[in-house]
Amino acid sequence: KATCHNKNLINCFDFHPEENTTVKNNGNMRTGVGLLFWVITGLDFVVCVLQVFNDPIHGHMELHPLLVKIIDTPQFQRLRNIKQLGGAYFVYPGASHNRFEHSIGVAHLAGQLGQALKTKQPGLNITNRDILCVQIAGLCHDLGHGPFSHLFDAMFIPRARPDMREWKHETASLAMFDHLVESNGLEVVMEQYGLIPSEDLTFIKEMIHTDNNNDQESPQWPYEGRTEDKSFLYEIVSNKENGIDVDKFDYFARDCYHLGVQINFDYRRFLKFARVCEVDGRKHICVRDKEEDNMTEMFHTRLCLHRRAYQHKVTKIIETMITDAFLKADSVENNESTITIYKAIDGKTESTEKKTFRLSKAIDDMEAYTKLTDAVFEQILNSTSEGLKDARHILRRIITRKLYRFLGETRLDDPTEIKKLDTIKMDYGMKREDPIDHLYFYSKHNTTRAFKRKRCQVSRIRPTCFSERLVRFVCKKTDLKADPKADPRAEFKKWCKAKGFPEYQVIFINKLLNI
Repeated sequence: KATCHNKNLINCFDFHPEENTTVKNNGNMRTGVGLLFWVITGLDFVVCVLQVFNDPIHGHMELHPLLVKIIDTPQFQRLRNIKQLGGAYFVYPGASHNRFEHSIGVAHLAGQLGQALKTKQPGLNITNRDILCVQIAGLCHDLGHGPFSHLFDAMFIPRARPDMREWKHETASLAMFDHLVESNGLEVVMEQYGLIPSEDLTFIKEMIHTDNNNDQESPQWPYEGRTEDKSFLYEIVSNKENGIDVDKFDYFARDCYHLGVQINFDYRRFLKFARVCEVDGRKHICVRDKEEDNMTEMFHTRLCLHRRAYQHKVTKIIETMITDAFLKADSVENNESTITIYKAIDGKTESTEKKTFRLSKAIDDMEAYTKLTDAVFEQILNSTSEGLKDARHILRRIITRKLYRFLGETRLDDPTEIKKLDTIKMDYGMKREDPIDHLYFYSKHNTTRAFKRKRCQVSRIRPTCFSERLVRFVCKKTDLKADPKADPRAEFKKWCKAKGFPEYQVIFINKLLNI
């Protein structure tokens, strides 16, 4: 496949992707099988040959050469070493996949959905430039994840940096994306492929994350990258309207595949039946009314994955232990877990100074953060530093399966009943609300009018409660019988009885029991 930005010259080349192709570019010979790309200088166009990636979830994925340029950077390659499911790999042996392949999958699906809407509705004026920007946003949306993914920003940073409790990986994704573009000189490459960096970089970052809350509900258009007539583009990668986006499409399918869990939701049907309709002056992505059950299954899949894997009691215990180890390592200056970089002084590469960052401080410098991956686990585990003795001991307990002991769990009917406790949240994605109530449908009789389901139209066998909170208890001692005077299980039962909570067997409160 080849595209040319100068139609007068498009017939100058005859491409046969199935044949070997050799091209001379600036004196360099490059040989491939129709999968390489090159920039011909001195002419008014860029030849694009899509590169094929073989994926176990989506099959053969064809990616634009600009996406390949981004993939081939240290900032993106870093995602090869960050587990998608964090500590779940210690529970599910197949959950070894990383953020790297997930991000490529999201870029692929973003392109598929964008192209499907463009083909079905030419009046939307979706350009190839729009689709490429959406794909870049999908590719780069997880650049900011730290070691073991959500463990880092949800469990470690809030305790290591109380002043940064609101810090999320999306915030780091924006900073890392800026660092990626600047350090690799990609603005020039983007221009060569028809993008306008002054507009499109803003658009891409707005799709990755925005600090504005309820952007879509604002009476005034809150974005700068694209005008309001293309509001639907902001719902492809990260949908704040109802949570249905290609990010979830990929990680649901990918996580279920690697966990060995059956999935009933079929994202391909959404791609087939998605259309854009106008609602109150704004355009939204809608789906056929007959797809209600399929979309309900999507949100149920989310809940099942949280119950069976993401919030699995042993997964959370192991992630608590990793967090405790990281906190102990973080409190020691200049140890084997610190990140060392060499910064240029006054912009002169030949003059550098050595700078070290503790784990919790690496988020302040993207060059240091680029070096922070899951490998820090092994660095601590194999260290010989006396200062890392306590952290090393905790990680060795994980390896030898001497885990914190699970005592039990209780369910909270009202999350405000108890404060200063870490609770486990289980829901369908919209807290206490039914996410289907936020989804727009259209019918085959009128594909331009969007509507929401009325409560009287919803099946009576659908659930009426969509969220719950759990409190789990663990003991950091492995042998509960070692001290006959201390009975953690009895303490747990006594606590539940005093609070009027029922006893269930299921996570934890950090340091609830000081034993």
